Parts: sequence; C-alpha cells; structure tokens
Amino acid sequence: MEFVRNAWYVAGWSSEIDQELRRFTILDEHIVLFRKSDGTVAALEDRCPHRLLPLSLGKRLGDTVQCGYHGMTFDASGMCVRIPGQSNLPPSAYVESYPVEERHNIVWIWMGDHDKADPDEIFDMPEFSDPAWAAHQGDALHLKANYMNVAENLVDPAHVSFVHPTTLGNPASENVPVHVSTEGKVIVAWRWIRDSEPVGFFKAFGGFTENVDRWHYYYLHTPCTAVIDFGSAPTRDAIGEDERDRGVRVFALHFMTPVTANYTIDRWMHLRNTALDDDTAADTMDTLLRKAFQEDKSVLEAIQEQEERPQKRRPIRIAIDKGPMVYRKRISELIEKERTQDLASNPTPAYVYHD
Repeated sequence: MEFVRNAWYVAGWSSEIDQELRRFTILDEHIVLFRKSDGTVAALEDRCPHRLLPLSLGKRLGDTVQCGYHGMTFDASGMCVRIPGQSNLPPSAYVESYPVEERHNIVWIWMGDHDKADPDEIFDMPEFSDPAWAAHQGDALHLKANYMNVAENLVDPAHVSFVHPTTLGNPASENVPVHVSTEGKVIVAWRWIRDSEPVGFFKAFGGFTENVDRWHYYYLHTPCTAVIDFGSAPTRDAIGEDERDRGVRVFALHFMTPVTANYTIDRWMHLRNTALDDDTAADTMDTLLRKAFQEDKSVLEAIQEQEERPQKRRPIRIAIDKGPMVYRKRISELIEKERTQDLASNPTPAYVYHD
C-alpha cells in the first residue's frame, strides 16, 4: 500500500521516547527512536545496511548507535562513523534519518523528502497554550484497521447515535441533518441537536440534568489528524453557534499513525474549558472516552475484516459520505503527486507557453 509521505505524522507521545533504543513502525517502515544527550529525539532507519540487523537490537554509545552484529556505528544523522577492523568508511554505509520535531509533549516525524519538511506545517491549536484550557493526553489506541477507515470515522457525526448510544450520542440526533464543508484545506462536518436530553458523557462529566443544546464539529486535516469539537449548554441559555465557549466544551484530538495497510495507532487526547485544576476531571473524561473509542474500535476492526474478504459487489455510498469521499480523493491526489517529479516548473526556451 502507498502512503502520503510528505506530511508530519505523530511518532509518539513524548513520554514514549527516552534514552533507550525503541522501535516504532510508521508507514510500514521500522524506525528506531531515542533521545540524545541534549534531550532531542533522533530517528533512524531501523536496519543496518550490512546484514540488515535492526539497530534497535544494538546499543547506545553516547549519541551514536552500534549495530549488535558487527559493531558498525552510526551517528544521529545516519552516517557511519566506525567500522571495526577497517579504516575506510564507504559512502553506502549509512542509514536513513528522519526530521523530527517535538511540541506540546508530542513527537512529530517527517517521512518524506527532507527538503520539504516545514515545521510551520505541524498541526497546532491556540488552546494548547491558552490558560483558559486544560490539555490532557489519553492513550494510544491500537486498531487493526486501515487508517483511512479510521479517519473517515472521525469526520462522520452521523455514526454517533448508533455506535455510541450511551456515551457520546442518543436517539435524539438520528434524523438531525449533518452539514459538510469541503471548500477549505480542512474537511468539516457538523450538526447541532437542540433542546434534547443530555448524552451520557455530559451527564457524567458536565452534570447536566435538564435539556441541553449540544453540538459536534468534526475537523479532518489531511492526512491523519482529526479534531472533534463537542459540548453542551443548557437549552435555556440559547447559545449561538459561535458562542460554544459559554457551554461545557471539549476538543477530542486524534493523531492517527498508519503502521501498516491494516494497522493504525490512534493517539488521542483532549482539551477542555472547564474543571481546569481538577485532576479527577481528566481521569473521569479518560474513562468515558475509552469506552466510546472501544465502541469505534469494534466497528472499525469488523469493517477491516470484511474488506479483506472476497467482495461480490462494491459497497454503496449515501448522503453522509460526502466528507469521507473528498478525503479519499485528496489522499489519492497527494500520493499521485508524490509518484512523479515536476520538471516543467522552469521550462526551457524550446517550449513557449501561452497560458
């Protein structure tokens, strides 16, 4: 399977990476990550170019990695700095290195062309640094499912009523129209459910007992980041769509890392505008979200299993699939763009263009 390579992916939470040599698999490639003596993260191809033993089975020597088979040693840039028993270091004695950036306790990795790795394109939100919001990292959810199926689920408010009837949804939203916008860089799907019973999540976390107005806004950033803005406010407050901060508002962030064609890690976290100094609030929310995401996991893994079986006919698409279809088209376009090299940006005088 081909992946979009010129993009920033989450390699892991900062807490997952220490001074030890640890293997991570991203886009079907094995990578060894470790913290150097200055605390920054190094990422190298996890395969010695000699006999292909994984470097993660070797050992650290300062900020270098020594292969456990014949002692070839590589620095954090991937260059070989020592071959025991010989003085010459051939140019082919290297391993790939990968650009890495660490922000908000998240380690990002660039899997494509080094010269296209722009740190300014790493996903960010102002709420990360806003004292009016609390940030809390959850888990790394392992899914035996293709990352595009996972991403589609995260731009689909319509499934909430059926997959999460006791946690994030209830029957009140079943026939409420979903709005979709695909005009911008980010695909957005949203809907409001007015004057309805609060869902299980906000009964437990927000303490709502009377009817509420609640919302779901799903933002899908190609290729693998999703933000779900959801919340509730008492119906009597009559808040507008641009006044969501007046209610109990939560951002659930999902950073999907494609491991292989049928295996994805979804690292999720949340930002909340309430109970900022209450440590138990994060634990309560984690418990609620874990239950909801396990419901997603069951559905997505069952879908993957069926997709891998012989198909008699193609699946159908319905009205709610607008966002997912645009997402898949964008992924295909990015992959196709990476397949070819643009040599016509500065045409020679032999060709005269009139458009």
